[in-house]
Amino acid sequence: METPTLTLPKVREIVFHPLQDASAPAQQALLDLGDLPGIHRLDVLGPSRLLVGYHLPLLTYRHLESLLRDKGYHLDNSLMCKLRRALWIYSEDTELANLGCPDGQCKTTRDVFIHAWRQRPHGCRDPRPKHWRHYL
Repeated sequence: METPTLTLPKVREIVFHPLQDASAPAQQALLDLGDLPGIHRLDVLGPSRLLVGYHLPLLTYRHLESLLRDKGYHLDNSLMCKLRRALWIYSEDTELANLGCPDGQCKTTRDVFIHAWRQRPHGCRDPRPKHWRHYL
């Protein structure tokens, strides 16, 4: 029996800079983020505040932030928002590392390739004799 993929739901508040070109950046960001896989909740809390719920191995706050910046949104850069974002990014990176997903790449993909490689018939490909292979 195969175990289901572990997903950790996260809910984060994204605060946009209040002096953006758009009058309601949260509403526009809701439309831009609505089609992303891994997002399970999107709520507009105000004209410059958006509540995003997502599953951790599929999507991280770092990816959300970079996606919004690439689309031209400006996030609030007050000290409290910067500290909050840094804490979220650090904690998610730590959780992913503890799950065995370094660099945002979940280990399930790697395990599939390792398992397939082990199933292939192959012999020793090192031309050296056995006593030379284990020599330190």
